[in-house]
Amino acid sequence: MIGVLVTFAQTDKFDRSTVARIADELRGPFEGMAGLRFKSFMLDEDGGRARNFYVWDDEEKARAFFTEELVDKVTGVYGVPPTIEYLDVVGFVDNSGT
Repeated sequence: MIGVLVTFAQTDKFDRSTVARIADELRGPFEGMAGLRFKSFMLDEDGGRARNFYVWDDEEKARAFFTEELVDKVTGVYGVPPTIEYLDVVGFVDNSGT
């Protein structure tokens, strides 16, 4: 498994309702997406960074998803370009089924 942390940082604070609207509008294509195990839309405590966290079944699918075109698209959505970090998931707990 591989995790991907996508961070959008800006000097002004993100509006929580705006990030929630983005999450609601963009969630559909991710539901049932092949190879994607988990995705979250997050906002840090002070509102300066919106973050999306993904867990993928394999690195190839994760890296193939984050194309230059996708980066351009999400830059338009969030108003700033993202920083993308790939993380080796060495353990995972999923309590959603309990």
